[in-house]
Amino acid sequence: MLERHRISRWIRARHRWHVLLLILVFACTPALAQKSRNIDEDPGAPLTFGILPIGGPAESLEAWQPMLDDLRKALDRPVRSISVTTYEGIAQAISEQRVDIAFLSGRLALDAVTRHNMQVIAHLTRGDGSKGYNALLIVATDSKLRTLDQLFSRQGRWRYARGEALSVSGYLVPETQLFAARGLDSDTFFSNVHVDNHQNNALAVANGEVDVATNNTADLERFAQHFPDQYARLRVLWRSSLIPHAVIVVRTDLPLSLRERIATFLVNYGKGKDSVREEANLQHIHDISGFAPASNNDLAPFADIEYTLERRRATTAQWVSEAAREARLKKIEDDHRALVGQLRAH
Repeated sequence: MLERHRISRWIRARHRWHVLLLILVFACTPALAQKSRNIDEDPGAPLTFGILPIGGPAESLEAWQPMLDDLRKALDRPVRSISVTTYEGIAQAISEQRVDIAFLSGRLALDAVTRHNMQVIAHLTRGDGSKGYNALLIVATDSKLRTLDQLFSRQGRWRYARGEALSVSGYLVPETQLFAARGLDSDTFFSNVHVDNHQNNALAVANGEVDVATNNTADLERFAQHFPDQYARLRVLWRSSLIPHAVIVVRTDLPLSLRERIATFLVNYGKGKDSVREEANLQHIHDISGFAPASNNDLAPFADIEYTLERRRATTAQWVSEAAREARLKKIEDDHRALVGQLRAH
């Protein structure tokens, strides 16, 4: 109990800092939005970099700041950053055009590209050469759950923690590959469902508050560094197929020359004469090694995930008639074909 109390106190303290950061960020929102609209007219107008939070907003801002300081120098203009606590928060900032550049997972990037006039310019790389990461289901080391068959044989028995609906590894991939594939919905399969970030969900498993939770290989590595004792209490029950790495997107209404300079900075970062210092900066950002060129077409796998999930749900749902089911399946097929075509066109 004492250990759990210390962890809870630590999380509450971090939360207070997160709230303060968010207050400061959103207090500046009108000015940021106004400056963003004037980028064409004012070469010195600040750019706003949106960060998908890893661990928490304060931690993410601290991790990215050294590289963003170098970006500011390379572009000779201010670069501000915002990181929020939820996927919905960063999605809203993008939809309101309060973000010029952003680091996003595939599902968020797909919306940014298809709905909010942004384009993919790079994807992150890791030193181990991996092409992506894996979604996970984790349980406690002493859990009675040893296999997926045991999990799925006891509907309504287990307590579940997952990520937000926009989280690829926290929701979309497990839902597609495990639950929808069996004609199930995780939100109704378990006795109760808790929605939180990967870090807090892993703590919940380690502390016996839930029986099983989603996570991913990259975030679990980070969890092991920050919470070694709790990590030792975790065991992987299931691992997904490979998920492509996160990407960097920029607004398409930024001047082309500026977009090209940003892309050039990213793909060359950590590879030039100052590579030792720059590589050290990159290591702070979730242990990445740099960035590689990418395009909107790199988001096709995430469009496929959405397509597979929607199709499996439509196939197993109750319909008033077979004709209604076929009409829904056709619309899903047509929408997916149009979406993939849109990605390839750019």
